[in-house]
Amino acid sequence: MSELAWIAEGRKYLGLREIKGSKHNQTLLRWLGDMGQYSHESKAWWRDDETPWCGLFVGHCLGVTNRYVVKNWFRASAWADSLVMMRLDQPAYGCIVTFTRQGGGHVGFVVGKDTRGNLMVLGGNQGDAVSIAAFAMSRATGFYWPSKWVGKLVKSVPSATRYTLPVLSSTGKLSTNEA
Repeated sequence: MSELAWIAEGRKYLGLREIKGSKHNQTLLRWLGDMGQYSHESKAWWRDDETPWCGLFVGHCLGVTNRYVVKNWFRASAWADSLVMMRLDQPAYGCIVTFTRQGGGHVGFVVGKDTRGNLMVLGGNQGDAVSIAAFAMSRATGFYWPSKWVGKLVKSVPSATRYTLPVLSSTGKLSTNEA
């Protein structure tokens, strides 16, 4: 199975961290500056790395690989949009997954499962960094396949083989707060 372009893009940034205090990670600031040029998404009106940035990570990975970026990409719950993406009944490798959390939501990409059946998610702002973290399946609110962007939105679906998730090693510690 070949690697999906948006997952390959995201993996390039594993370990990228926000910087606490008045200095900010220049890569995250560059991503913020790029928003508004990919499809019909909103531009960022802030320039810091302390504002929750899970949606920014997803938007960057999709935008630079010619996939549709939702208008309000900065809101994790905005990625749960079956009008612009195909909603899936179960997770597929590379799909967008949305979660609930106290005080908001979270969004990332499914890249596997662990031996306990937890989702392994590639995401930004997970412990203030880009990481692959374990999430309880019960926290997931939806799975969505990214649409193509070719000057217009074109919905697509994953191949059947993407539904067989690779088993990844995990400490068993679940992500509980991504704020």
